[in-house]
Amino acid sequence: QVHVVESGGGLVQPGGSLRLSCAVSGFTSDYYAIGWFRQAPGKEREGDSCISPHDGSTYYAESVEGRFTISRDNAKNTVYLQMNSLKREGTAVYYCVADVNIPKLIVAVVAGNAMESGTWGQGTQVTVSS
Repeated sequence: QVHVVESGGGLVQPGGSLRLSCAVSGFTSDYYAIGWFRQAPGKEREGDSCISPHDGSTYYAESVEGRFTISRDNAKNTVYLQMNSLKREGTAVYYCVADVNIPKLIVAVVAGNAMESGTWGQGTQVTVSS
């Protein structure tokens, strides 16, 4: 059974940085991708970034391109999201998702859309406020 656990959320000032972690377990092969989505209060969940652990390809939504960096540590089965230059509108619950449907995850992230499939974590709160 696949498990996904996020950590690293917290309170940060506008312009500040935060690193989120996503620990994944239970996959029997390395053909899957990991994505980060956010859901702000009263809004739909939207994609930010994803990475394909088996080849390291990374993808970003236009709204975070240049500010967020996704990376992986395959030895620890963990994916990180380094978030820099955070804006107030970045306040949201951030979710990590693991999915074997890699093209679907990439499309959702690049378009900044929601996605229903995959295995989701419980989310971690990020609050950007002074």
